[in-house]
Parts: sequence; C-alpha cells; structure tokens
Amino acid sequence: MVNLPLFRVPESKKPYTTTSYPVYSHNWSLVSVGCTQTLRLTLWGKTAISDRPTAQKEHKSKKPYLYSKLTSKPKRVFTNSNIPLPELVNCPIFRVPKSKKSNLYFLASKPKRVFTNATIPPPEWIQPFIDLSDLVTERKDLKPSPWVSQILNLLDNSPSMEHNLDAYCCKFLIKLSSSFVAYILKSDNLLGKPDIAFRFFFWAGKQKGYAHNCECYVFLIQILSSSRELDRIKYVFSEFKDKGLLMNVVVVNSLISSFGELGMVEELLWVWRKMKENDIEPSLYTYNFLMNGLVNSMFIESAERVLEVMESGKVNPDIVTYNTMIKGYCRSGKLQKAMEKFRDMEVRKVEPDKITHMTLMQACYAEGDFDSCLGFYHEMEEKDLDIPPHAYTLVIGGLCKTGKVLEGFTVFENMIKNGFKPNLSIYTVLIDSYMKHGNLDEGMRLFDRMKNEGFEPDEVTFGVIVSGLCKSGKLDEAVQWLEYCRNNDVAVNAMFYSSLIDGLGKAGRVDEARELFEEMAEKECTRDSYCYNTLIDALAKNGKIDEAMVIFKRMEDEGCDQTVYTYTILISGLFKEHQNEEALKLWHMMIDKGITPNAASFRALSTGLCLSGKVARACKILDELAPMGVILETAFEDMINVLCKAGRIKEACKLADGIVDRGREIPGKIRTVLINALRKTGNADMAVKLMHSKIGIGYDRMGSIKRRVKFRVLVES
Repeated sequence: MVNLPLFRVPESKKPYTTTSYPVYSHNWSLVSVGCTQTLRLTLWGKTAISDRPTAQKEHKSKKPYLYSKLTSKPKRVFTNSNIPLPELVNCPIFRVPKSKKSNLYFLASKPKRVFTNATIPPPEWIQPFIDLSDLVTERKDLKPSPWVSQILNLLDNSPSMEHNLDAYCCKFLIKLSSSFVAYILKSDNLLGKPDIAFRFFFWAGKQKGYAHNCECYVFLIQILSSSRELDRIKYVFSEFKDKGLLMNVVVVNSLISSFGELGMVEELLWVWRKMKENDIEPSLYTYNFLMNGLVNSMFIESAERVLEVMESGKVNPDIVTYNTMIKGYCRSGKLQKAMEKFRDMEVRKVEPDKITHMTLMQACYAEGDFDSCLGFYHEMEEKDLDIPPHAYTLVIGGLCKTGKVLEGFTVFENMIKNGFKPNLSIYTVLIDSYMKHGNLDEGMRLFDRMKNEGFEPDEVTFGVIVSGLCKSGKLDEAVQWLEYCRNNDVAVNAMFYSSLIDGLGKAGRVDEARELFEEMAEKECTRDSYCYNTLIDALAKNGKIDEAMVIFKRMEDEGCDQTVYTYTILISGLFKEHQNEEALKLWHMMIDKGITPNAASFRALSTGLCLSGKVARACKILDELAPMGVILETAFEDMINVLCKAGRIKEACKLADGIVDRGREIPGKIRTVLINALRKTGNADMAVKLMHSKIGIGYDRMGSIKRRVKFRVLVES
C-alpha cells in the first residue's frame, strides 16, 4: 500500500485523541500527539502512516472530520459523527478549493456524486429582453438581452454549431426559453438562412424541460417559406399539428399567409378549420391571406365564394381583396370577369389603384387587346396615378404591334417628359416597328439616339435592324451588320440568322442562305423550327424540293419540332413539282402525328388537288376534318377562288352547286363568293350576269316541281 496524505474538511480547533474505527478486517485510526496528527491505516496487516501538524490553539467549535477508508474498493465514507455518506468510486485524493463555509475533500477522479454545504445552482431560463419588472409598461421600451447577440454569434452553420451552443449554455448555466428562441428566429440575422434556422430550432427543442411555443413554429415556417423549403415546412408543420398548440389570430394570419404564397392548400385549409373550431374571428387580413393562397393555387371558384362571404358579411373587402380576385381572373384567362370585377369596384366605392390598372394592362396586352391596354393607361393619367416604367413598355409595345408607331413614339416622349428613362427594350420595340413599316431612316435615327444615350445594343436590337433591312431588300447592308457583330464579339442569335436566311432565300441567294444555316451549327447556335422552315421555304420556292426534303429529314433526326407550317411549305412545293402523291403522303403523315391542320395548310392541299383536277378528293378530305373538330370556314371560298383564277369557271360552278346541294352553305353566300371570284379574275361580264340573274338563288317551276336554278347555267347559257 502506498503512503497517501490525509486531507480533511476544516480543521477543528479542539485537540483530538486517538480514534479507531473497525472496518471489517481493516483498521484505521487518527492519533493526536502534540502538534502532529498521524493517520495510521492497517490494511490486511500492512500499515500506512501520514503525519501533519495540528492547530496549537484549542477551539470551542467542534466540526466533524471526514475520514475515508483507502482500499481498492472503498465502500463507505464516515465522519466522526458516524453518519454514513454516499458511495464514491476508487480514485486519488485531491482537494476542492476552499470556500468561506466549508472545504471538501474526497477520493474521486470522476465522482458520481459530490456533496457540499452549498450546491451548484440549476441553469437559468433566459428571456429575450432585460427584465425591468414594473418599470416597463410597453413592449417597445424593452431592450434586448445581452444574451441575444451572444447566441446569434454562435449561429454560424459550422459542423460544431450545436456543440458550441451546448458548451456556451453549460459554461454560463443558462437555458434558452421558448420566447428567447422565437425572438432569435424572428431576427433579421436569420433571414435567408433556412439551414441555420432549422438546425437551431431542433437544437433548442432538445433542451431538458423545454417545449416550443406557437411563435417558434410560425417564425421558422416564415424563414423556410421565403426559400421555398417545402419538405422542411411540411415536417415542421406536422410536428406543430401533433403538439396541439392553441393558436391566436396572429398565428393564423401568419400561417395562412405563408401557405398561401407557396400554394400549400391542404395546410392552409387545415389552419382555417382549426381557426373556426377555436372560435377565432377572421379579420380582413385573414380573408385576404386566404384569398391570396387560393388564387396562387388556382382555386379561383373557392376564392370567389370567399369574396361573396365578405361582401355579404361583417368584414367588407378592400382594395387588396379585389386586386387579388382580379389577379386570379387574369391568371386563369378570364379577362372578361376581371373587367366586370373592376367595374364592380366602382359601384362599391372601392377606388382602383396602380396595381389594379397594371394587372389589367398586362392581361389585356397578353390577350392582344391593345386598345383596352391603352385605355387603362389613359385612365391612370387622368387619375394622376403613379405610372411605372413597365406600363410605358406595355403601351408602346401594343401600339407598335398594331402599326401605330407614331402614337407609340408620342407615349415614348411623354415617358421621358415625366422623368422616366427608357430602357433598351423600349428602344428596340420602336426601332422594330419603324423597320417593319419600311421607315428605315427613322429607325436608324432612333438607333443612333439610343447609342448616344449610353445604351449598348444587344443581339435582339441588331436582329430587328437586320430583319428590317432584309424585308426592304437591302441584303448587302444586312450582311455588313452580320460582319460587324462578328468582329465586335456580339452574340448572334437564331432570330438574327433566320432573318438573313429568309431574306437571302427570297432573293434567290439560296447557297448563301444554306452556308449561314451550316454556320449556325459550327457556332453552336440552336436551330429552331423557324430557322429550319425559312431554309426549307427558300429551297422549295427556288425549285429545290428534293434538297428541302433532305433538310426536313435532318430536322426530324435532330429532334426539332416539325410544325404545321413545315408541312404546308413542303405540300405546296411538292404540288408545284407535280409530286401529288408525295404531297398527299405528307398530309396524312401530319394528321398521324397529331398536328392539327389550319386554313393555310388545307389551302395548299386543296389548291394542288383542284389544279390537278381532283376537286372531289379535296372535298372528301375536307369532310374528314369535321369529325376531328377542324372547321375551316373559308375552305370552299378558297377552292372556288383557285378554280376561277385558273380559268376553270365550269368546275367552279359545279363545285358551287355541290356545296349548296349538300347543305354545307347557303346559296346566297356561295353566290357572293362566286361573283367576287369572277370579278377578281377579270371575268367582270360573268360577274354582272350572275349578279342580275336568279342563278344560284332562284327557282324554276316545271309543273308541280320547283327546282333551284343551278350555277352551271351561267356557263351553259
């Protein structure tokens, strides 16, 4: 046994005599001799002795000494009052620093329990604000606790973030209360940091004796919704539902707003039902958040019912409510209903604002109703509403698309007068309009003005210039602009190439057009359907139908969509080359692929069949389209015009009789079509004769039989 010193809890100032304590087969004793105290331990016949000086002065106080049996497996600890103490594990002796009241001596490197006269206090639940008791009456006067900044500094999203939080809280004997956690989650420091917020939330939930409150869940869902973390939101909300926490109107509004923005209708309706079950009266904000959620999820009819409840209930809809409903109608393509709701606002004395007008302007522009778009713009001017730059873009674009470039330029000047600087898009739209209407000089003048204003033209701007030059036949200038873009590292897009290929093809410069087409592949510029169609059209119109068919096959091999326009070009070209059967095969191929024919495609087919003497075949194909839901109102008119133009008046009259006899069209309309066709093809005499006769619409009576006068009488007579 090794000699070990004995330490004791504060010395008694009264001298002690030898005291022995029998412990099973071992002995240990304390002997006081003069100024020295000796510990004598006898363990299985072996003795260990430790000496130390004692106090010279006698004291009245008598406090118990702490003695421990030093064995390999000590069982108990005793004092001189013979009171047994809890077990200690086997370990070396050391001293805990002295306190004013007591000293602690024990035998442990990892003690299971430690007892002192004064125990360590439990951790304190900290709050997010400094507690000033009754001095503070309003929440806005509260100052954040210093703990807030310290905890925020630890939220660094590092792998050891949770460990750092544990160590910090253990060091300062603190725990974070649910209100503190909610305050941290609400702080601006965690905006846009869903990972940190999510990790902090679940770390806080593992604190002993802790439970999240409603605000913790609400603020975390707000952070996650801003980053559209749908899976995490569903997980957190599932836990929220399981907790069964009592919601208030603020919590309801926040959850409905978050779920509404994300289109999470199932969660949104759950909150709404719980609100009703808890007898929480919905506010105007609650209704608006609910409607916004329904509209974002395209539940337009449900949003309509909510609006009806508001209009007939205690909570009247406001401008936000109507704007939301109008937005829903516009998104679902119900522009007419949106207009009706706009007028209903005026009846209910809810003044439309800038958002109302802008929503309707965008919808009208998308539907091609440029006149209504312009009307809303003028209304905004009359009401002195703030007109955003995007409104000018819509109005100028709409006017230019309808050919009213001068009016568009007037709005452009008003925009500058009102202090708004036009952007590159507005300049490009105006330049494109000038170019399309053949006013190249004005377009180029505006182009120079744009550059002087500091705008650098992009590939779209150069594309509209090249397109205008090609349509005006100035191909050499267009090619020069292509060289300028190449030399100045300006990206050339597919539209740029397509305009040049189309212009060169129409001018008969097919080889140059094909070279540009191949250059697109070398430059890794995507060749779309429009680009393929322009080259196929150029080849077909220049009598190179075989090469056009090769490009058509490449189009299919490269996965580019073949459109109805592609087939129309090839069918027309094949008929011109008298490859009628090949043209018919392409027609049936188009039908088999599910591509719906339009008036232009049938016109190409019927023209080729009529000119090749197969009028009946054209009529049969037209009849086959009706069950497919394809109704071509001008088909017969086109066929009659083709026959009259080719001088085949007899066949045109025969076709007209067949149309009327089968009840496909009224006689008067066909008669008018035939008169116009004759007049346009130079057969004015026949047109006048038909107009002043009963042919087509009159009847001849033969006995009791009444028969309509046939159109063929015009030719036979």
